[in-house]
Amino acid sequence: MEPTTGRDVAGYIDHTLLRPDASRDEILKLCGEAIDHGFKAVCVNPIWVATAKRALAGSGVLTCSVAGFPLGASTTAAKAFEAAEAVANGADEVDMVIDIAAARRGDRAALERDIAGVVSPVHAGGAILKVIIETSLLNEHAKVLACEAAAAAGADFVKTSTGFAGGGATVTDVALMRLTVGPKMGVKASGGVRTLADALALIKAGATRLGASSGVAIVGGEQGAPGY
Repeated sequence: MEPTTGRDVAGYIDHTLLRPDASRDEILKLCGEAIDHGFKAVCVNPIWVATAKRALAGSGVLTCSVAGFPLGASTTAAKAFEAAEAVANGADEVDMVIDIAAARRGDRAALERDIAGVVSPVHAGGAILKVIIETSLLNEHAKVLACEAAAAAGADFVKTSTGFAGGGATVTDVALMRLTVGPKMGVKASGGVRTLADALALIKAGATRLGASSGVAIVGGEQGAPGY
């Protein structure tokens, strides 16, 4: 059954704070809000993983972090190290950014190698990997290619956007991603999700997770402010 209310949507939301200037107090507030509203996860930069994990202990809310974020232009080894360290510090999930240049030039083999190199340490640590393809920078062919590469490499989710590159999640892109990866793989819509109407439309299009800094506003039926 598709969700219809803010309460229904709460379990889809990765409550996100990825600003580089975020403070410890803001991270703790984020975690408290996630617990209070029953969000699926909090998503924070790697330096805050251990703090978030402690704050969320016993709540059932997952801890998510990022690798190669927000540009995706790090080497695979650097992304893999960053992801492995996040998992060692308590991350249940890692959202990595692909080699966007490889996607734009149509190099599926390079994409698969990059993603598989991060899948390995993340899965070895018992966590799941979401792959950010940065839809606003890709044409339709490259979006499909990136999703196919993520699936072939063994990733658990594909994700639309970092929120840092302009643009964000659209119903059209989510539907395309769902069509490409099939019914079993996760699809995360992120970037510009600020209202309950946004959330419901993206879920209807095929999203199984939503990345948003406006989670509290979304579940309350209000308009969220721009943010990461």
